[in-house]
Amino acid sequence: MGIILKPFAWLLLFFYNFFSSYGIALILFALVVKLILFPLSLKGKKSMIKMNLLSGKMQQLQKQYGKDRERYQMEVQKLYEREKVNPMGGCLWSFLPLFILIPLYYIIREPLTYLMDVPKDAIAKIAEITGIANTGAYPQIAMAEALNKDGMLAQVQAALGDAGNGLFNLDFHFLGINLADIPQWNFWANGLSWESIGLFLLPLVSVVMSLLSMQISLKTNQMSRNQAQDEATAKTNRTMMIMMPLMSLWIGFTVPAGLSIYWIAQYFFSIFQELICGKLLKKDYEAAQAAAAQRELEEKEEEKRRKEEARLERQRRLEEEKKNRGKKKAAKKDEDAGPTINKDDSRIGIRAYARGRAYDPNRFGGVTPYADPSDLIAAQKAAEDEKIRSKNKKNKKKEQPEDKQAATETAQNVQQPAPEIPAPEQEQPQSEAAPETAEVTEAVETVEEVQEQPQDEDDKKEGV
Repeated sequence: MGIILKPFAWLLLFFYNFFSSYGIALILFALVVKLILFPLSLKGKKSMIKMNLLSGKMQQLQKQYGKDRERYQMEVQKLYEREKVNPMGGCLWSFLPLFILIPLYYIIREPLTYLMDVPKDAIAKIAEITGIANTGAYPQIAMAEALNKDGMLAQVQAALGDAGNGLFNLDFHFLGINLADIPQWNFWANGLSWESIGLFLLPLVSVVMSLLSMQISLKTNQMSRNQAQDEATAKTNRTMMIMMPLMSLWIGFTVPAGLSIYWIAQYFFSIFQELICGKLLKKDYEAAQAAAAQRELEEKEEEKRRKEEARLERQRRLEEEKKNRGKKKAAKKDEDAGPTINKDDSRIGIRAYARGRAYDPNRFGGVTPYADPSDLIAAQKAAEDEKIRSKNKKNKKKEQPEDKQAATETAQNVQQPAPEIPAPEQEQPQSEAAPETAEVTEAVETVEEVQEQPQDEDDKKEGV
């Protein structure tokens, strides 16, 4: 621990010897620490700005995977890796002043050990000489104040010999306030004075400075008023806004006032540091914002392209499924119909043939040749017309011989009867139409036979 504290003690002692003021030494110590940590703080600031740039995307992920916390954390981690952002980068550098505060606390608490380089056994002798018990939280501060009394420093140096060569009068006063004292809430207990009031105000000033520093830090981290914050970041910021001032208040009323001076100076320089970092990183922020906008546009185009590809793929699958269903239906129809069935002859869909398809085609001993009913009806009508014509011709033939006979008888009465010449038989026209009449007659007889066939037992059962 001593090796770590020695550089800090040497720096604080250097400023004290140069300015002969404990308070100025603490302020300059805080300034040097800020300057040393400035590159790291700038890096952390840049990381915080990048994190704030991702707040919009993180909100979208939270809406999309809010219920599935594991999936949300996985997607957020992928986002950090894709954007090359370390979520802890900004937080780590902001806690560095706290790590500096701890060594400084030890240096302020034990000035004889770290500022005057007095061995432990010599410190015990100093306690005997000054009459101050070497117990409690801050005995070395009381011993260092006791050395400021008249003749006490020379007496202690004479008693310690070479071990007391590093001793000197350490003045803890700054602006009329003893920075070795611890501020009290009841500052009026020992009477009102500037020293008591000033001690009481130091922790309160540190709280105000911490709030102001954090407000400026949040504004410079956000860079833009329109920039949204995700819920986790906003919650963290609210927590820090409460915890940091409370911690400053607690530190101010539990440790010597010298630490409050350092705390106030540290916040004061932090305000300027945040403003400078904001100016330096504004160009980087604008470039990062432009890159983020371009990347977001590309992601939207990519998402649009993926949706279009998915739509085309779904359409292709639907068309393919539709074709497959059509092929399956056609195959099933072919399977049900059988390969030897002629559907044109089956008269599918005509009710008049529906019952006939259920009968055995060989129930009459063989297959009946098919005859179109229209042809049969036309043949039957033609046969009837032919019968009528034949009948008319016969009637005309009968009337012609009677007329000739009457004329002959009349002529015989007037003249000598001529030898009777039999009229020639006009059978030739009938014989010429005989083949056609025979064919029509045969077709009509076939229709009549089909119509007059007796019904079998199945027809009788069904009542046909």
